[in-house]
Amino acid sequence: MAKSKKRKTKVKQTKRAVTARKTKTKKGKRPVKKAVRKTKPAKRTTKRKATKSVAKKSAPGKPKTYKILMMGAAYGSLLAAKMLFGGHKIHHVCLPAEAELINAEGFKVRLPVRGRKDPVVLDSQKLPGKVTASGTAGVNPKDFDLIGLAMQEPQYRSPGVRELLDAVAKSRVPCMSIMNMPPLPYVKRIPGLNYDALKPAYTDPTVWDNFDPACLTLCSPDPQAIRPPDEKVNVLMVTLPTNFKVAKFDNEKGNVILRQLAQEIDAVRFDPGDGTKIELPVKLRVHDSIFVPLAKWAMLLAGNYRCITADGMRTAQEAVHSNIEEARSVYNFVNDLVVKLGASPDDLVPFEKYAAAAQSLTRPASAARALQNGAQNIERADKLVQLIARQKGLSHPAIDAQVALVDARLEANRKKAAA
Repeated sequence: MAKSKKRKTKVKQTKRAVTARKTKTKKGKRPVKKAVRKTKPAKRTTKRKATKSVAKKSAPGKPKTYKILMMGAAYGSLLAAKMLFGGHKIHHVCLPAEAELINAEGFKVRLPVRGRKDPVVLDSQKLPGKVTASGTAGVNPKDFDLIGLAMQEPQYRSPGVRELLDAVAKSRVPCMSIMNMPPLPYVKRIPGLNYDALKPAYTDPTVWDNFDPACLTLCSPDPQAIRPPDEKVNVLMVTLPTNFKVAKFDNEKGNVILRQLAQEIDAVRFDPGDGTKIELPVKLRVHDSIFVPLAKWAMLLAGNYRCITADGMRTAQEAVHSNIEEARSVYNFVNDLVVKLGASPDDLVPFEKYAAAAQSLTRPASAARALQNGAQNIERADKLVQLIARQKGLSHPAIDAQVALVDARLEANRKKAAA
């Protein structure tokens, strides 16, 4: 008993002194290190393993590469081309003929650059990232870090696309819409509206039911681009090289990705083949305000939808400048409405700046072209703005007349298709 008590005393002395002590074991004289150091090797091993694991995920100083799903391969290829400079992997969901061509040849984006006579050509196969494409089958949204919605709103109710969109919603992967028509869950980030009363503006509002608004944001598709009608469907030509403006997510996970992409796109210096390094237009700007992308609403109602006429269509330039005072009145009405929703005037674009840009818009807007080609559904941002204005006790006669005209043109197309 006395011997046991003496041994306990020695152990206590060992801990206090934090030095190696020799003590007798049951076998006799084998020296052992202090008790405190006896348990440390196992802890150090655990820490080393944890550190090594983190390093594999994100090496210090090296930007992470992301897997990005882009639903749409026409307009979506513009932003995709800029993202490829960061070495990211982008998968487009599109029609079979488009997917086959993209997998074989990639895609090309023609980009006008100030001071250069000819546009710069961005060839996806020559950029650091990788592009693949397919239909909707077999695509799992959970395999991706960011998802872009680059189709027009009516397309999301199509068979196959609808099911994939629902899987996107349930995955909770950060999702960025690049549509003129803001998805209904994004509109729900605007406080104080009756959201059910806005559903008639959507082709099928139920496709958005499973989205968490915190995981969805809106990127204003301000740059204008077309597919040249006499070329392959993997070619996109930019006609107005302005910036994409995206509101931040309510979820910080997505914001980390957006900020990295924006910084990478800003840093690009491209060699067009003559040995020079040039800065490219069309940047990605990340904004704190959810209202910044809604600056596009005034442009749509003063220009795009006014391309639609009773007997055909006209260019956006004509829509704005043939009656510039009416265009100004519509534009300022919509901007004032967005301010009433909570925007700062600094979030929006003055009419004069838009009117100057509209001088170069020498084609009818996509909504007008779709109607002219017999479309039975188009994006109805015009109706969405009208319904929101009514909730605020406001209306504009030119907007009401334009909405009624679009309703009538769509109804005529539906009757023609049913005949």
